[in-house]
Amino acid sequence: MQRKKIIMIFSALALTGAAPAPPKRIVSLNTCADQYVLALADPGQIAALSPYGHDPELSAAVGKARAFRTLRRPAEEVLTIRPDLLIGFPAGDSIVGAPPGRWRTLGLVSADGYAMIVTQIRQVAAAVGHPERGDALIARMNRDLATLPRARRGGVAAYYQRRGYMTGTGTLVDDLMKRAGLVNLAGKLGKPALSQLSLEELIAARPDWLIVESGSERVVDQGTEMLHHPILRAIPRIRVPQAWTVCGGPAYVDAARDIIRQVNAASRRKFGR
Repeated sequence: MQRKKIIMIFSALALTGAAPAPPKRIVSLNTCADQYVLALADPGQIAALSPYGHDPELSAAVGKARAFRTLRRPAEEVLTIRPDLLIGFPAGDSIVGAPPGRWRTLGLVSADGYAMIVTQIRQVAAAVGHPERGDALIARMNRDLATLPRARRGGVAAYYQRRGYMTGTGTLVDDLMKRAGLVNLAGKLGKPALSQLSLEELIAARPDWLIVESGSERVVDQGTEMLHHPILRAIPRIRVPQAWTVCGGPAYVDAARDIIRQVNAASRRKFGR
């Protein structure tokens, strides 16, 4: 998968030769941007978060997010709030129909790995007027990642989702697998970033691990029912909250740590080491 490019668009208001003043009314348009804004902006700067900011299945920062307003009708509410910085994807002016120059915008695509997360932290920190917080957050994340234990056992893993969808290479999940010393089954099979794999094909490929979303552990429809087929019971599972993998951000460290913890715990149970 071709690496996604980060889109940055700043209005003509900033073309004065001097750095713009820190924004006073920031609006985030998606849950990925929410994580960065909550980690880097002052609470008083945040005017509103994305419509899914309070959804624990999608927001990795839902604890902090609950203190702030979330958008219900973004196109209408953004015009009412009149933000001086709009963060999200795609670029904000086209979403809400505002004329160019009404506000500064910072567009962020979904991060496909840790390197892009670091880049986006720096961009958001600069946009909200606190570049030093971005540097401090990156230093803390680097330090935490450097102290992660090594996985006791590697192997091939399939990130398997409802209805048999499997996440491929060039994605945040793939980056996390590599961090944990795992090989992505999708890469071995030559699959794209997102593909479908039947139960029969999955079993024939003989993965050592299944990585599944924590929420899929409960059967709610046919899509989740297939994840509980008896044929899959022998494959050890790594359970990861969807909110940790749907977006890049500070939660990357939590996801990497927990994947390694589960691999090591399963290895001790199976091999006694």
